[in-house]
Parts: sequence; structure tokens; C-alpha cells
Amino acid sequence: MYEIVLDVFTDYVWPWCYLSTVSIEKLKENYPVKIRWIHFPLHPETPQEGLTLENLFPGRDLAPIKKHMKGLMADAGLPFGDRSHTYNSRFAQELGKWADTQENGEIIHDLLYKAYFVDNINISDIDKLVKIAEAAGLDGGAARRVLEEREFEFQVDEDWRFSKEIGVTGVPTFYSNDLAVVGCQPYDTLEKFVKHLMELQKESPA
Repeated sequence: MYEIVLDVFTDYVWPWCYLSTVSIEKLKENYPVKIRWIHFPLHPETPQEGLTLENLFPGRDLAPIKKHMKGLMADAGLPFGDRSHTYNSRFAQELGKWADTQENGEIIHDLLYKAYFVDNINISDIDKLVKIAEAAGLDGGAARRVLEEREFEFQVDEDWRFSKEIGVTGVPTFYSNDLAVVGCQPYDTLEKFVKHLMELQKESPA
């Protein structure tokens, strides 16, 4: 049976990407959709030790924003903690890229989101990332080697280049067949997009 390959441009430190995981899972349940995670550099300048959210968004009143986001997450059935910091996601992206090459490794994406958004974990810390990999059922020693030796640095660089090449400026972005839907969209919008892609596939010559 044919399947729709849907590129999802994402970064583990953006709440709208985390929120979109609910609709993504629903799409996978209802349609022949294969998700390909494409990593995006949202705040690549963030130091390894992280930044307070106040420093990341200077001058903004974060309390109502946090309250609104927590309500959206609750409505979607997602846990959401009270974060104080943001962290550099580059190592997490390299770990996620490696996990996609491992059997049943896709579970790591949800675990990375939850580590960041629920548990306020520094996802640039290699020791913590290794524990997340082990929680996903992956080989901790292999995960440590991947991170310390930067074995998937090139693959994430390629994702970043691809993002720039096709003009992605915000995440999540859903992309297939030179068509894109940008932002955390309602499930119905993504469903219409997938149905359109399926129609295009039926119409295209074999």
C-alpha cells in the first residue's frame, strides 16, 4: 500500500511542536502516513548551560503566556511543567536523528519533548540524554558514543540546510510534494492536507 511521507520540521524546545505531536499521532493512526522528523535551528545560540526564560524573552510578561500554554496542553492531554529555563537542543537533535536509524527508536521524540517541557531537564547534557535514550529502550553506550563523537552532526547539519533551502522559518512546518502547512494547526487542517496529498498521489503517473 502507498504511504504519504510527511516531513515535519521541528525543534524540541518549541511548545507548539510538542503540542502538534497529538495530531501527528492521530494522523498516523488514521492514514498511511510516515513521519520524517527534520530538525530545525530555533535558538541555536543558546548556551549549553541554558538561559532563563526571562533572558530569552526580555521584557515580556511570561505568566499569562505560560498559563495559556498550560491550558492548551491540558486540553490536548499533554503534561506540561513549569519551566524556568531553555536549553540548547543541538545534541538532542543529533540523538533523535540517530534514534530514527534504530529499531523502534521513534519513541525518543516524545521522551525528549517531555524531558524538556515536563521535567525541565537540560537536554544539552550528554549524561541526561543517555538516560533518555535508555528509557527509550536504546543502547546507552551507543547513544553516548553518538553524542561524544558527534556521529550524527552531519545529518543534523543537512536538516538545517534543507530547512533553509526550502524557506522554512517557523516550526512546526508540515511539508510534502513541495507543499507546506505552517504552524501548530488543528487536526482537521492536517487531515485535509494529508487527504490532498493522497489525491495527488493517486493522480500522478506510476
